[in-house]
Amino acid sequence: MQDHTRPDPDALIAQMRNDEARARRGKLRIYFGASAGVGKTWAMLSAAQRERTAGRDVMIGVVETHGRSETAALLVGLDTLPLKQLPYRDRTLPEFDLDAALERKPAVLLVDELAHTNAPGSRHAKRWQDVQELLAAGIEVWSALNVQHLESLNGTVGAITGVRVHETVPDTVLDEADEVVLVDVTPDELTARLAAGKVYLPQQAERAAKNFFRKGNLIALREIALRRTAEHVEDDMRGWRVEQSGATALQAWNTSGAILACVGPHEGSAQTVRTAARLAGQLNVRWHAAYVETPRLQRLDAAQRDRILAVLKLAEELGAATAVLTGADIAQQLTAEAQRLNCATMVIGRPEAATGWRLLVSRMWLQPALALSLAEQAPALDIVEVGRADSTRRLACAPLGLGHRAGNGDRDDGSERNDAADDDDDADRPRAQWPGYALAAASSVAITLVATPLLGVLELTNIVMLFLLGVVGIAMRFGRGPSALAALLNVAAFDYFFVPPRHSFAVSDVQYVVTFAVMLGVGLLIGQLTAGLRFAVGVSTSRERRAQSLFELTRELSAALESTQVVALGAAAVQRHFGGRALVLVTDATDQLVRPLAPPPGFDASVADWAFRQGQPAGLATATLAAQPWHYVPLKAPMRVRGVLALEPARPRWLLIPEQAQQLATLARQIAIALERVHYVEVAQGAVVEMESERLRNALLGAISHDVRTPLTALIALAESLQTLPPDQHAEAARAIVAQARQLHALVNNLLDMARLESGGGAVNLRRDWQSVEEVIGSAIRAARPALGDWPVQTALAPDLPLVEFDAVLIERVLVNLLENAVKYGAQPVVVSAAVTPVSLVLTVRDHGPGLPAALHGNEQTLFDKFTRGQAESATPGVGLGLAICKAVVSAHGGDIAAMNAVTDAEGGGAEFTVTLPRRAPPALPELPSS
Repeated sequence: MQDHTRPDPDALIAQMRNDEARARRGKLRIYFGASAGVGKTWAMLSAAQRERTAGRDVMIGVVETHGRSETAALLVGLDTLPLKQLPYRDRTLPEFDLDAALERKPAVLLVDELAHTNAPGSRHAKRWQDVQELLAAGIEVWSALNVQHLESLNGTVGAITGVRVHETVPDTVLDEADEVVLVDVTPDELTARLAAGKVYLPQQAERAAKNFFRKGNLIALREIALRRTAEHVEDDMRGWRVEQSGATALQAWNTSGAILACVGPHEGSAQTVRTAARLAGQLNVRWHAAYVETPRLQRLDAAQRDRILAVLKLAEELGAATAVLTGADIAQQLTAEAQRLNCATMVIGRPEAATGWRLLVSRMWLQPALALSLAEQAPALDIVEVGRADSTRRLACAPLGLGHRAGNGDRDDGSERNDAADDDDDADRPRAQWPGYALAAASSVAITLVATPLLGVLELTNIVMLFLLGVVGIAMRFGRGPSALAALLNVAAFDYFFVPPRHSFAVSDVQYVVTFAVMLGVGLLIGQLTAGLRFAVGVSTSRERRAQSLFELTRELSAALESTQVVALGAAAVQRHFGGRALVLVTDATDQLVRPLAPPPGFDASVADWAFRQGQPAGLATATLAAQPWHYVPLKAPMRVRGVLALEPARPRWLLIPEQAQQLATLARQIAIALERVHYVEVAQGAVVEMESERLRNALLGAISHDVRTPLTALIALAESLQTLPPDQHAEAARAIVAQARQLHALVNNLLDMARLESGGGAVNLRRDWQSVEEVIGSAIRAARPALGDWPVQTALAPDLPLVEFDAVLIERVLVNLLENAVKYGAQPVVVSAAVTPVSLVLTVRDHGPGLPAALHGNEQTLFDKFTRGQAESATPGVGLGLAICKAVVSAHGGDIAAMNAVTDAEGGGAEFTVTLPRRAPPALPELPSS
């Protein structure tokens, strides 16, 4: 039985991470009211005075008193941050000093007028963005906000009051606030305060009383503010239930699924987005916004494209995931997107009422409305139709006009051809169609000239085929408009020059009217189909291009082993896709952003550093320092930010298209992951090298401390004893000194040999020559005799051993080390054998001792590692280099060395070491001259 009440471990981990992030982040308290004059600033300052009395560090960042004496009196005793003076045109504007606040870092900072628009030249365009940076720095912020400044309510409040407020705040700012304090007064009390001059100056108060501060408006705004506050309290309650009861607490709230907002080309689409945001907030569900571009919408002018992009950007600011879809059927594309995103509700704008001839045409052609088409294709989908509003959202085009236009000249799909086009392209577009129309007319004239001599040879039906062929050619090359003109001209030319009576538009046979209609209809149909085909090809080409960019970058980054390679490959990939110039900035060992040695024109290292520290995009097409010509994207890896991607695109408008923005974010993500992978590979390699070095260092020090100090101590003691021993014992002491000296000499030789073999990158210089195996074995036994003592050494050599090519000195050293190892760990007798195969020489050294330790079973090759001994704790002297030297020498010869327990025979078992060296046939001896 599964325990359904058990908390989800992933959810618990996510909750812990969220709690840790919120603990590092400062708290946001918003004093929320229905309108100006309800006392938000007064309530905020009163609370600040109480906190100051309690001993907290409270500071005023910026507070607007609007000349109210009661409010100004509450400023006494509170530290105030000086305002920053920003030059603007022929004057200076006082503005909130964000950098000074971050440096001062008080416990509580008061920042009034949350929806305020900052002066040009400020870091952020809006004051609420300054507050976000203050919160990220761990500063608790108090601010004030009116209900009409919420973005999703902007259209609703404007429709009620008749006053359009241009300074707005995304709803997510209010939703993410830790505390919302509702400051409320009745409409009558607010009207009395306005009349008493406690809200505005007398001239402003009189004008406000006649417009915004009418009683009906105040009642409606109060209701909206109360509802919005209640929604925030409800969210807090739901969050508390989740924390207290786990994920099962959400089961009591039945939501209707995600919401999909349909963005259209009309001016009321912003109201559709705002309504969808409000509905998603009330239902506590995710929501999306989609715009479908058809071949007809592909030809929109720049102003309409700007409006669509602005609405999509508004949806992103309100928390939606946006997408630009392409297709000929809007309802089909929206239905497919809703099914893919598992959306249960679709929000669409109310179509413009058709009147006059438009209504007549609509009824004649029986064109269904979008809502009806959606209802037919998705019967289970809830459709919400939003009323139209005179709300228009436009883009500030000045920042997007910056940047170089040279670079990537490729065209993309419909959305990108329109939304990413430059103004120069817009100006050239009408002129670009004239060659098509001119060639359409020229093709009609050419076909007429070609067909006239053939009039007596071909039937009129065949001549019609020639004209239709011309329409197809024009449609394939130039699209719908020129093909329609070619169809009209071809029908006229066929009628005038070929249909009797010739050279007249009169028709002798009524059947030719059907021919003309068919020619015209086929021509127009071919043009329409060709235009749709060209549109589909453009869409496919764009998607393939984006996928190809990601594939190429991923493939190239997978082979990168250094951060410099990742930097070069990432910058090249971004530049190939977006044109212009791109830079990838990484961090150094101190986690500081490395600035380019020769920064290109327009690049601002301080903006890049801000994007790196804050982990947010900045510069072009963002809300932070939007006047910059470069766009800065932080390289966010799973662990932390690894650097910054700076881009000066060839077409700045591309950054406003959701698909291109997602493409840039994906490329940046791939670069960040590659940088993190390379970083941890370097860390892992460094750790392995450090661990190996530490192990070798400890082994060497342990060996030297024991195996070098022991013979040295013995030598010193024996040398000192010579002073006191009688002369007849001097010879015995001298022999002991010689034995200890030889032991120390062997130890030093092994260390020096290992150092010599590993010098020069581990390469061993061999002096190969044709050697006699018997002579090398005999010289090795003689060289090892001091270590062997009186131990017998038996040899088992195959008869007629041939000459073998190897380095005699080094192979002798191998045999000496194996014999000494047999003396240390084995028992007598020691057997040395040699045999040959057609391709190898096999040398074997065997003792008759206890054999290899049982702990090494299956891991015998570890005996040949440096500083490895058969027994970790042993009184037998040695540092564990003898067998390592043997392996290095044999490997340099291209051979192999192995250790195993010998097969037990009549004389016992023992350890057996086998050396296999490659061999080839020796050269033929020269013939001696006959005497």
